[in-house]
Amino acid sequence: MANITRYDPFNDLDDVFKGLFVRPMRFDLEAAPQMRMKVDVTRADDSYTVKAEIPGVKKEDIQVAVDGNEVTISGEVKKETEEKKGEEVLRSERYYGKISRSFTLPHDVDESRVVAKYADGVLKLTLPLKAQAKAKKIAVS
Repeated sequence: MANITRYDPFNDLDDVFKGLFVRPMRFDLEAAPQMRMKVDVTRADDSYTVKAEIPGVKKEDIQVAVDGNEVTISGEVKKETEEKKGEEVLRSERYYGKISRSFTLPHDVDESRVVAKYADGVLKLTLPLKAQAKAKKIAVS
């Protein structure tokens, strides 16, 4: 008995475009960095450590906001390249984009003691925990 297969008209589209001089598009990944911030969060006894990969962003273009237990990291990427041959511009590319990441931690953070360092495309945040209020015993008279 013969196998029955369903006809798919879009399966052989490569044959349709072969003689039309259509070249596949190629995206230059160097010009447009990945717009996804990778974040590692670890906890020690008295603080959280956050490592966020933000390549291509200048230190001046990074903002960190801490509100209670919510942390927001944002940055802006600006990249311009220009290729010249003598006085004639052969190619000019610009890329602008914003990146942001927010997350909530299980405990409140002491905003006054937060430390942020940026080196080699990695932002390292040290987020100390806020001191927990101790329960106060009240004598009943």
